[in-house]
Order: sequence, then structure tokens, then C-alpha cells
Amino acid sequence: MKKKEFAVIGLGRFGGSMVKALSEEGVEVLAIDTDEDKVNEYANVASHAVVGDATDEAVLRSLGIRNFDHVIVAIGDNIQASILTTLILKELGVQHITVKATNDYHEKVLSRIGADQIVHPERDMGKRIAHNIVSNNVLDYLELSDEHSIVEIVASKRLNGNSLIDLDIRAKYGINIVAIKRGRDIIVSPQADEGIRQGDILIVIGADKDIDRFEKNQVEE
Repeated sequence: MKKKEFAVIGLGRFGGSMVKALSEEGVEVLAIDTDEDKVNEYANVASHAVVGDATDEAVLRSLGIRNFDHVIVAIGDNIQASILTTLILKELGVQHITVKATNDYHEKVLSRIGADQIVHPERDMGKRIAHNIVSNNVLDYLELSDEHSIVEIVASKRLNGNSLIDLDIRAKYGINIVAIKRGRDIIVSPQADEGIRQGDILIVIGADKDIDRFEKNQVEE
């Protein structure tokens, strides 16, 4: 399967953390900034790092930006540049655009011009956002420590009809399903004979590497 390709525009504190977190997720990352020093700083972290003005449509076209699966606009305090870049990305047909908002007004404008996801770095951790946008079946992610998290994962077709004891998730992966959301219902501390249905939301706790292994295997195997 082709690796997803991401681009991060703006390499300030938030943008830089996104480049690092996405790279750790093992995806292709293009880092873009007008500041050559910042680009050089992330040259060995990102798959590619370039100096460029994202408010220039010709620059974005030359980078083949429309071919990227997801573009994160992490431009700092320049709201005008952030909005203009988002508009150009929409016009170029980028599939999914996540934009950093600096205030409520900025968020309203971004929403109206079609940003797919708007984040406030002060409220959202870069690692959490990166994990959510890379995975198709992770709904939410709460970091407990550097290596442990609570994650909401959508149960795939492969899990449908199996009970927790059938799957033996704790023994195989070293993680625990602490609750199951099913529609409006939530089953807390589910019993071993509880069946899982496709589309259930599994609330899982454990080490990041083990959760990641479970998440990948329930789709791939």
C-alpha cells in the first residue's frame, strides 16, 4: 500500500512538532517555510524540506501540492497568509486540509472557506493531532505519558462477531479494552464474553507501540 503523503506549511513551534510527530508515524512529510534556517533545521527530520512562499500559487503548483493526501497549514501569527494559503489549497483541490487557528475569528473564517479540520495548538497536542490524521480508524487519542495512551479505535470488519475472550487482546497485545461505545450505549469494563460488532468504538489503554500494533493488525490481517 502506498504511504500517505503529508505536507506541513510553516515550521514554527507547532509546525515543527507536527513534522516530527508525522515522521515518527512513518509517513512521507514535506516541510515548507519561507525561512531558510527553519527549513535547514528540519531537513533531516522531514522526507523533504523546501524554502517556499505558500501564498504563491505557482510555488505550491511546482511542489505538486495537490497530490498530497493531507496538508497542514501551521503558519504562525500571519492570519492573512494562513487564510490565503488555505484558499489556494482548496482551489488546487487538496483532499484534506488541517489549519492552525490563532483565535476564534480566525477559526470562523477558516471554517467558511472550507478548511476540513481546524486546530488550536494551545488546546491540542501535536502528537495527538498527528496520530489522529494519519490513522483512518483512530477517533481520539489521549497521551497518559511519553509511552502510554488511551485511544478510541473503530472496530473493523475483522473483529465483527468475536468476543473479547476469542480475540485474547490482552495476551496478544498487552493492552486492555476498558469500554465499548455502541451507538448511544457505553459498556464499561466489558466482560470476557462480550461480543464486538463492526463499527463499535473500542476504548483501549496501553503502551503506544502495543496499541499501534493492534490498530494495524485488526485492519491488515
